[in-house]
Amino acid sequence: MSDSKPAGQFLDAAIGLLQRVRDEEAGNIEAAGVLLADTVANGGRLFAFGAGHSSLPAQDVVYRAGGLALMNLLAVPGAVGVDVMPATLGSALERVDGLASAVLDSSPLRAGDALVIISLSGRNALPVEMASHARALGVKVIGVTSVAYATETTSRHVSGTYLKDHCDLVLDSKIAVGDAELTLDTVPAPFAPASTVVTAALLQAVMATTASTLADRGIEPPLLRSGNVDGGHEWNGRVFEEYAERIFYRR
Repeated sequence: MSDSKPAGQFLDAAIGLLQRVRDEEAGNIEAAGVLLADTVANGGRLFAFGAGHSSLPAQDVVYRAGGLALMNLLAVPGAVGVDVMPATLGSALERVDGLASAVLDSSPLRAGDALVIISLSGRNALPVEMASHARALGVKVIGVTSVAYATETTSRHVSGTYLKDHCDLVLDSKIAVGDAELTLDTVPAPFAPASTVVTAALLQAVMATTASTLADRGIEPPLLRSGNVDGGHEWNGRVFEEYAERIFYRR
């Protein structure tokens, strides 16, 4: 039964989007989890990138209790969050040509690694160029985006393409253009964005698939435990030592 209050309406909208992702993206989620499991099994490293608020789901899978220890954050200075001043600088950096290539060329990514790129619109130069250049380096790319933007907006990359056009796999978050789930006659703009909760859940579904796929192959998934659980720090220390050459946030 739907709720007539804005809080309930938002939660209903988020639940509806999660159900769509579960039902419509199941095959792609499975394929993405297997791709990451293949990368781990073959000695590769895992990276995640998102700019602005798209960095939040990326951060959610890095150094996370219950998550894969091998997932590293690929950071672009000034573009990761809203901690830069002015906050609008991050949005401006997403439209700078050449920035992604410079970041990748100075990063530890190499052929055989996998990179998850999160961009709600997928239209800006930074995610498009990052995906294209990463694949040229021999890196497998998983794009997490709202495919609707590719038909309802104009690309800001010189090629006229979107993130989805440069990926080995695409996960569609189903978020509507504008990322606002609610409207009211008394409010002049749509409000209540759901992209963060949906994209974070989508990526955790991929991580769960990766862990279970590795286990099915007889490979212990390199998972982290909470430091607030007895024995957690000792467990994590063993994982960090075993996979030291593939975990870059420890350096």
